[in-house]
Amino acid sequence: MNHSSKSFSLNILLISTYELGHQPFGLASPVAWLRNGGFNVTAVDCAVQPFPESQVQAADVIAFYVPMHTATRLAVDMLKSAKRLNPEAHICFYGLYAPLNAPFLRESGVDSMLGGEFEEGLLKLCQRLSDFRKKAPAKQPRIHHHFAQPKTLISLNRQQFFTPDRSDLPNLENYAKLCCGDQTLITGYTETTRGCKYNCRHCPIVPVYEGQFRVVQRDVVLNDIRQQVAAGAQHITFGDPDFFNGPGHVVPIVQAMHKEFPRLSYDVTIKISHLLKHAALLPVLRSTGCKLVTSAVESLDNRILQIFDKGHSRDDFFRVAKMFPKLGLTLNPTFVAFNPWTSLDGYRDFLATIARLNLIENVSSVQYAIRLLIPEGSRLLELVETREVLGAFHQELLSYEWLHPDSQVDDFQKEVMEIVNRGVAENAARYTIFCEIWQCLNGYLAEDLPLPELPATFSRAEIPYLNEPWYC
Repeated sequence: MNHSSKSFSLNILLISTYELGHQPFGLASPVAWLRNGGFNVTAVDCAVQPFPESQVQAADVIAFYVPMHTATRLAVDMLKSAKRLNPEAHICFYGLYAPLNAPFLRESGVDSMLGGEFEEGLLKLCQRLSDFRKKAPAKQPRIHHHFAQPKTLISLNRQQFFTPDRSDLPNLENYAKLCCGDQTLITGYTETTRGCKYNCRHCPIVPVYEGQFRVVQRDVVLNDIRQQVAAGAQHITFGDPDFFNGPGHVVPIVQAMHKEFPRLSYDVTIKISHLLKHAALLPVLRSTGCKLVTSAVESLDNRILQIFDKGHSRDDFFRVAKMFPKLGLTLNPTFVAFNPWTSLDGYRDFLATIARLNLIENVSSVQYAIRLLIPEGSRLLELVETREVLGAFHQELLSYEWLHPDSQVDDFQKEVMEIVNRGVAENAARYTIFCEIWQCLNGYLAEDLPLPELPATFSRAEIPYLNEPWYC
């Protein structure tokens, strides 16, 4: 491609607001596409960098990356500042939560929204705007809001990726790290797949990908890992929604990675049902350096699991939890602990089961406080069980309001969140926070059940964890 056409002359600013403490692939990947297309691009990660006022003022296109709920709420706040500083810029939101919140974003002044496989769409948008710039009269130097999309573009095209360009991003030392005993490992982040072939009702991926997933080519993934190792990475987080959506794609990648970097460790996310279906591959993960497997368990109540359409049962989780210690792998289960169908007795069973399975130190404390988010497009909206408790859509929160039929459950959730926030701020041990939640629940149930005890042989140093506690 002829890059002499910096006659394109557009200044493009990509902004990420939050991505679970990772150096964002969602900035580095489109930067590579746009620079390969000849554009002037700047990428800023506001999770670890200040809001870039001067770059905003100079930009022709400002694109916010919104892969998750928290990131989108932060981006909407920054949007107000961006429009104040540069009312003529073309504003784009791209990533999973752009199509989910399209009506609200359009009302807020966003010109373009891209979902799914967004890199190609972002490049084409900038090319169209550049063509307009070339033809515009000299007295109209700004793009303003030309080419605002009449509807959100969701693309599931099979893209040929470029190696992500991470040159603008802060050093990896600024991001979440893997803690393992006395070691703290600098952690990189990449993706081998996007989307998911399952349709869990509560999942925000489903309205966009509708049961499909797409791959990032093997050589691109390995090149991205190489450049992060060169930048100091000692551990890699694979950000795929489910690492075993395409085991034939990902297993050769980790085998090649381990052959080239035998001391490099990694972590992945895998569904409970896939952990059982592909149990024969788990020793391969362990032998290639996998330290941690996150799995979105969501609930231990079979009725709630059916409502969520998770594809696994309570007993399935028990099987996985008992299997992992034998394999020498660490399980990091995540939960939606509070939803309209949670009961105080069910929460008691939840805590007791975590203790009985010796998982107290495996579960990040915030998981005890997570409250169900129901965004636009959620498959939960299809259910009578949901409509019975559903309130209005809250635009600022980007989710539907709901109240639990038992107001005590909502009151308890607020107290649990206060306990967790205080404990995390004080750097309290997970067991300490667990015990405080247990005692709080005793008060709600008017019981005095004794606290579970950790095994005498237990050592917290045995359990690796990422020091970024949030998962939403």
